[in-house]
Amino acid sequence: MRILMVGHYPPHGGGVARHLDNLVRELRKRHEVHVLTYGPVEPRDFERELVHQVRVPPVYGLRGTSFAFLGARKIVKLHRRFGFDIIHAHFVGTTSFAGVLAKERLNLPLVVTAHGSDLEHTAKLTLGRLYVRKSLERADAVIAVSHYLAKLAQRLGAKNVRVIPNGVEGLEEIPAERKYITFLGALREYKSPETFIELARHFPGEEFLVVGDGPLRKKLEEKAPDNVRFLGYRKDVNRILSESRLLVLPSKREGFGLVILEANSLGVPVVGRRVSAVPELIREGKNGLTFESFDELVEAVRTLLEPKVNRKAGAIGRRVARFYSGKKVAIEVEALYESLTG
Repeated sequence: MRILMVGHYPPHGGGVARHLDNLVRELRKRHEVHVLTYGPVEPRDFERELVHQVRVPPVYGLRGTSFAFLGARKIVKLHRRFGFDIIHAHFVGTTSFAGVLAKERLNLPLVVTAHGSDLEHTAKLTLGRLYVRKSLERADAVIAVSHYLAKLAQRLGAKNVRVIPNGVEGLEEIPAERKYITFLGALREYKSPETFIELARHFPGEEFLVVGDGPLRKKLEEKAPDNVRFLGYRKDVNRILSESRLLVLPSKREGFGLVILEANSLGVPVVGRRVSAVPELIREGKNGLTFESFDELVEAVRTLLEPKVNRKAGAIGRRVARFYSGKKVAIEVEALYESLTG
């Protein structure tokens, strides 16, 4: 099968790009998989002929809309050259709308994956609502990475919805002293990094790491106590997590939370806000704890810092992460493709 994936992809960062990277690696064992992503980027050497890009302006508001229309044109050109069997767009909105426009011209089956903030945030914007609804209505199948998102997609007009979670694969554990309490994510309002900074004030004897970048960084650095270090964006997620005792996820919304599985796969328990799909991944009191109030967060962290509790939760987390292997996810996606092309 010749497959075209559309969406953020390495060297882009973020959960969608990491998931797509894992999925593409698995599917390429049996299929020819091309990727169309946002440019300008420099593809990795081993896949230079299989990664295509649309150069879009680095301006918020123009970037996505430009990709929708320029991306559709690019898909048509690529199809004439390679002859795809199916298009799979990741993230519902302007990315998936490029697939919708191309589908209308090429009559190819279109799969769209909802990853989280697309349905929780983009769908509430005036123009974003149009892109989301049209994509969900016209896709031949919609993959939701959580049951929470599946219900949301159906309310927004999706018909053929399948729940296939993101997979986690390939994080190599590095022997290291586990000493940090870690935040890993974009420094944006919806990720609530200020909650993590406030948490650090309640544990002055612990070391806190903020891994990620974004518009709130300068403000956070000015307010942070001395036991917080800012590392910026890092590619070596496995090294950071291998040195962590605990991951804290204070996001106000989280369509899936791939970082939960990444942490669990390396034996790191997680404390996450009780929102969106987070309770689907954190088994309460098993591989981590969830919270609503700040007091609950402080108590959850205190509990999971106890060495015996931490070790047990970490061991359970490793077992939980195995249920979300990239291989299993790829097999489910492959079966969906075959049902649409076959």
